[in-house]
Amino acid sequence: MRKLGLIGGMSWVSTRTYYERINRGVQRASEGGHASAPLLIESLDFSHLYGLREDAEWDRAAQVLSESAQRLEQAGAGALMICANSMHKVYDRVAASVSIPIIHIADCVGREMQEAGATDAALFGTRNVMTESFYRQRLVAHGVDLMPPDSDAIDQIDRVIYDDLMRGKATREAERMFKTLITRKEQDGAKAIVLACTELELVIDVDANVLPIFDSTRAHCNAAIQWLLEV
Repeated sequence: MRKLGLIGGMSWVSTRTYYERINRGVQRASEGGHASAPLLIESLDFSHLYGLREDAEWDRAAQVLSESAQRLEQAGAGALMICANSMHKVYDRVAASVSIPIIHIADCVGREMQEAGATDAALFGTRNVMTESFYRQRLVAHGVDLMPPDSDAIDQIDRVIYDDLMRGKATREAERMFKTLITRKEQDGAKAIVLACTELELVIDVDANVLPIFDSTRAHCNAAIQWLLEV
């Protein structure tokens, strides 16, 4: 198998999920069921990349992730993944810093939604993912129709992600909140939900919900497994 590099730690909770999902997928696909995924993981200190707002802060994040990508390339990775939706805001700059491909998380989601014929989707994630164009445009490029962000819920969702989920804390209150939001989105005409935050599966049942759920973590990991197993 080829060797994949993961830029993680944003948060460690989702990086743990990446490691487990990718290895389980490779194991299932292997003859005899004993294979594990050849991974290089650099887990960054999220305390230095948390709650970015100003352009200068994002410039610093781009530099930190670019240096991480370069180290992973030098260590032998044949492709890379940024294990966080929000950090794809600096994807173009990080991709330009290395000579190997970086698998974009929104493209993975977009392809799965396009194959499923999903339209009229509501997007849940951090504030910048829900409101800025860098992520939404990638999905739209795959033919996905996105509903406008729910301005009344942006602060609430962003707070739960940063204050609870990125610390590995899943509460019944958060589960109820997202059930209510999904029901409201269905009433507003949504036909699908995009989980554009790698920790949201902690409080949203991806497999049993009133609407089809497209989980960015699963889509990204599926693409990782496929890349690893390609000859």
